[in-house]
Amino acid sequence: MQDPCPCGGFLYASCCAPLHRGERQAATAEQLMRSRYSAFALAEIDHLLRTQPSEEPLQARRRSLEASCRKLRWRGLEIVAMEAGGPDDLEGTVTFIAHYSAGAERGTLRECSRFGREGGRPDGAWLYLDAIELSG
Repeated sequence: MQDPCPCGGFLYASCCAPLHRGERQAATAEQLMRSRYSAFALAEIDHLLRTQPSEEPLQARRRSLEASCRKLRWRGLEIVAMEAGGPDDLEGTVTFIAHYSAGAERGTLRECSRFGREGGRPDGAWLYLDAIELSG
């Protein structure tokens, strides 16, 4: 728990861990995005499932996420841009670059993620909705 947070924040114990454990909700879209990145890096599958609505059966989603977490090692996160997604907003986007390795292969994921409040309510939890993968 005294380790640095994978998202580049402070210590994991005070950064993303409380979100992963369900002790608090993300206050902004960026905070949720960072917590999801850390969840992929640390295989916090329950957090990933809890923060992304889906019609896909739960066990299939869980198996897919577990396989992804075993395959990729996340090496760093850069936030490029944010639009809305603040504490008083109902939706927002976060554009980022995530660095990873898979065996000897190294790569980057460039994405603009879209987030929204659960139920479209100002007090709803932030949820990951979908992504636009960026080229380059």
